[in-house]
Amino acid sequence: MARILIIDDSTFQRKIVASILTGAQHEVITATNGREGLAAAKTQHPGLIITDLLMPDMDGFLFLQEAKAAGIVTPVLILTSDIQTATKDRCIALGAAGVMNKPVKKESLNEKVRQTLGAVKT
Repeated sequence: MARILIIDDSTFQRKIVASILTGAQHEVITATNGREGLAAAKTQHPGLIITDLLMPDMDGFLFLQEAKAAGIVTPVLILTSDIQTATKDRCIALGAAGVMNKPVKKESLNEKVRQTLGAVKT
């Protein structure tokens, strides 16, 4: 299975998402903000990154920009409580592979992860 980086400032959210993903046999790495996540993406080489948008220090939008600038081509899924179409469109324009709303459901997350990983060209 895949190594997946979860970036979220909420310990509760990180634990929920990590539990779902480890239950699906994925290896999970976590970070508490975009800056930590960017460093982990550079050194841990995950197959997928799942990030929140609203975080201190470096939010999800800036993470997407910085990851692209750093040449990180790992697909990124956004998990957010923001349901606005403009937010989703901005994430996609910045290179996100997809956007999902919180609270995330186990089946939906596992399916989106499978789809995203399946779309990665090696």
